[in-house]
Amino acid sequence: MEYIIIILLILILMLVLVSLFKKGNESDITERLGKLEVGVIKELGEFKSDLSRDMHTDFTFLNEKMEEKLQKINDRVNARLDENFEKTNKTFTSVLERLTKIDEAQKKIDSLSNDIVSLQSVLTDKKTRGIFGEVNLQNLMVSVFGEKNDHIYRMQYPFKNGTVVDCALFAPEPLGLIGIDSKFPLEHYRLMVDKNQNENTRKEAEKSFKLDMKRHIDAIADKYIIPGVTSDQAILFLPAEAIFAEVSAYHTDVIDYAYKRRVWITSPTTLISTLTTIQVIIKNLERDKYASIIHKELSLLAEEFRRYKDRWDKLSRSIDAVSRDVKDIHTTTTKITKRFEEVNNVEMEQIE
Repeated sequence: MEYIIIILLILILMLVLVSLFKKGNESDITERLGKLEVGVIKELGEFKSDLSRDMHTDFTFLNEKMEEKLQKINDRVNARLDENFEKTNKTFTSVLERLTKIDEAQKKIDSLSNDIVSLQSVLTDKKTRGIFGEVNLQNLMVSVFGEKNDHIYRMQYPFKNGTVVDCALFAPEPLGLIGIDSKFPLEHYRLMVDKNQNENTRKEAEKSFKLDMKRHIDAIADKYIIPGVTSDQAILFLPAEAIFAEVSAYHTDVIDYAYKRRVWITSPTTLISTLTTIQVIIKNLERDKYASIIHKELSLLAEEFRRYKDRWDKLSRSIDAVSRDVKDIHTTTTKITKRFEEVNNVEMEQIE
């Protein structure tokens, strides 16, 4: 911009020189050139000063704007950095928490694996399996009816014929006493469902498993269904849901055989449903029993209220009679009082 202005001034100067050359002589031209040079130099100085001042002002303004813009950009960058740092910190904290939970879960899984291994070692023995089933049965009875509720159930209940049932349930009539016995046919079941075994082995295991179930059904029906002592039915408790599901889904002939012998096959889930139903029946019977007692007491109370009403009526009649007598006495007293006053007045008149 500055150079353009200088070039324009030089052009103007040349035009002035040409015009002067045409009008005057050389001396005048020299004098005028000197004045013109001085004027041009002065104007150039003033222009340069103004230009420097304007450029300084513009540069200062531009510098301030740049600093303001840079400050805003810096503030935004710091805010974004703080926000990202906070998000990163939260993410890192969440990751640490999840890692802690994963570590705890891994410890629980390890503990559960050890428990499963120990449970498998326990279930390999027939006697310990029987104890496991009895304990499981007892826990179910306690969860439904409470602990030591002997008027509803008893564990290891002996019959007069010498047999001992795992649990005797004293259900209300017409059910009566129901025997519940725990059975755990595991050996042949494992071979039957093991995919690694060949087909013949699995079929033989299936036959043996059915025979085991039928033997258990016969034993329960013969020992724990006693005419005149127990109900005409009993319950076979399978402590494993998988075995119950296998029997219910694929061995309906075993279910039919159990129905014929009046033995109901249950699992922990189905048994607790049955027990809950019996509990509701017991509560309803207790409620009905107390309702009859309340009705009897209300009848006696109604009789007492009738007797109370009769006595109150008699008392009310007596009170009415006394009230009439009181009124008569009051009337007589009033008359006597008047007569005494009249007599008294007569005596005073005679004396006067």
